[in-house]
Amino acid sequence: MFLALSQLQVRYGAQTVAAVRDVTLGLRAGDIGVLIGPSGCGKTTLLRAVAGLEPVSAGSIHLNRQLVGSPECSLPPEQRRMGMVFQDYALFPHLSVGRNIAFGIHALPRAEQAARVKEVLQLVGLEGSEQRFPHELSGGQQQRVALARALAPRPQLMLLDEPFSNLDVELRERLAHEVRGILKEAGATALFVTHDQLEAFAIGDVIGVMQQGQLHQWDDAYTLYHRPATRFVADFIGHGVFIPATLEQQASGVVVHTPLGDLANLTECPLPSNYPSGQCDVLLRADDIVHDSQALTQAQLVRKAFRGAEFLYTLRLKSGQSVLAHVPSHYNHAVGEWIGIRAQADHVVTFARQD
Repeated sequence: MFLALSQLQVRYGAQTVAAVRDVTLGLRAGDIGVLIGPSGCGKTTLLRAVAGLEPVSAGSIHLNRQLVGSPECSLPPEQRRMGMVFQDYALFPHLSVGRNIAFGIHALPRAEQAARVKEVLQLVGLEGSEQRFPHELSGGQQQRVALARALAPRPQLMLLDEPFSNLDVELRERLAHEVRGILKEAGATALFVTHDQLEAFAIGDVIGVMQQGQLHQWDDAYTLYHRPATRFVADFIGHGVFIPATLEQQASGVVVHTPLGDLANLTECPLPSNYPSGQCDVLLRADDIVHDSQALTQAQLVRKAFRGAEFLYTLRLKSGQSVLAHVPSHYNHAVGEWIGIRAQADHVVTFARQD
């Protein structure tokens, strides 16, 4: 692994609970890793430890097989050859775009500086902008300049800390796709921090979900969504709810009894013996619930959010259980209306029953 963290712990002063606890992960050369989680979960602290800006209390950080961080050894940030992009861009307002980018490569001969500035500006799609100033650029363009400046010294690792948080939602997702393309074209290895799932899915090859300083899962987006390792990951990623269910072994396979009816012929399902009396909680995503006027199960529409081609419906069953459903937007039901729904899942994710 190009970047390897082993049992990493970061503790502030006499803090009883570490801000980062026993985190182990690996990032291959050329891949983009993303850390995601609620505010205060430790993702930025972990990024700062990798950068050398926070001391390591326990464990280790290896970069390209070199030990750069441990309680006994800490390579200074300037010797780790890392490029950093922050949420506030940190551009010098009195310097032109070209001089901002050249700031980190001032030791090169002037002709080489100019050539590298031109090269990275072309890479980020801002060729010919050398003489412009930051205030003359849009927020997205300023972020690209910050990215170009970080790439100019050819860092071993790029670190990006919520770089799009000051931009509007539509621009954030589009810029995330563009930045992924830029990093891939540059052959850069990167570690990215965000609280936005769409950003994480758009940019990451591998995504880590953190909570209270711990890394719950380090996986690709598809696996996080369909095979969450913990209840927290299942709840945090995507739209879904947990409903009580009972697993029963039948001749044809395991059947899952739920308030929405039975689920059968599943490609993946735990054995009933995994839970007391087969009783567990099943995760049902919004895309597992189908609007069906002929369905026996009725649910009352409690809330709806328009998403263009579809609504995200929040529905309440007669039992009081809530479920979510993606429904095509031509089914524009009124809040309070009762509609037919059914569960349609090819595999289930189960967890121990919680009251």
